[in-house]
Amino acid sequence: MRIDMYLVYLLLRLLALLPLRTLHGLGAALGRLLLWRGGRTVQNTAANLAIARPQLDDRAQVALLREVMAESGKSASEIVKVWGAGAERALGLVREVRGEALLDAALAAGKGVIIAAPHLGCWELLNYWLCRKTPMAILYRPPRIAAIEGLLRKVRGALAPEQVRADGAGVRTLYKRLAAGGTVGILPDQKPRAGEGQIAPFFGRDALTMVLLPRLAARTGATVLFAFAERLPRGAGYRIHLLPAPAGLTEPSLDTACAALNRGVQACVELAFTQYQWQYKRYSADGLVSPYDRQDG
Repeated sequence: MRIDMYLVYLLLRLLALLPLRTLHGLGAALGRLLLWRGGRTVQNTAANLAIARPQLDDRAQVALLREVMAESGKSASEIVKVWGAGAERALGLVREVRGEALLDAALAAGKGVIIAAPHLGCWELLNYWLCRKTPMAILYRPPRIAAIEGLLRKVRGALAPEQVRADGAGVRTLYKRLAAGGTVGILPDQKPRAGEGQIAPFFGRDALTMVLLPRLAARTGATVLFAFAERLPRGAGYRIHLLPAPAGLTEPSLDTACAALNRGVQACVELAFTQYQWQYKRYSADGLVSPYDRQDG
């Protein structure tokens, strides 16, 4: 690991001594500061919230935006605790698990498990929890700064998932792992590259949606479970959720399968609405009318 990344690691270890409640308070303040400054992140978040909660009036939309930005700040500040404290100490922050029996049954069946983990709550803590249950591979895109990969390996330690690049060879690796009864993790709301996805509704509006997860499930017969780590109030810790996949996810029709995939993501989001990564430009794609045009123009 490069010396600068090692210094970052030492800083994380030091800051991890702070209570989670303090770190969440600092993160919420950071989120509110970003809201006050404005900019594209805030504008894109507001546009997404207007789509997902069209029934709210202007005052309620502003209040919701304030809460979402505070939670977004917490998602950044809590990484200090999750990475800096080490995996086992971080797992001590898990207060409750809902749906664990679903995962136990899927693992016992031996037909492979696909964990669909949206950009919701604390996904790094979810990775730790899942890897303590079973070896897992995750599909990822390498960070723009290559040295960060070394830092990630250091902080994740023994509970690090196998990282599989999002390319042809990586996808073949996922198929092989599932065929052998293994477990893989995929971000189901990751917007695919142009020409690689399917248009499907998400919170009532068309969005470019990945086809990889439904195809993996249909071809391998693996069980699909949706999962996320919910951030509890006042720094009390986290609640792990595991939910069954909606009907239709493995249908031959990609329209049907991708609509089911998005319903699965929505079901998770509705359990912790403000903790979703609402700044993501999910509704921007070729052939769609972008709600962000006014900000991006």
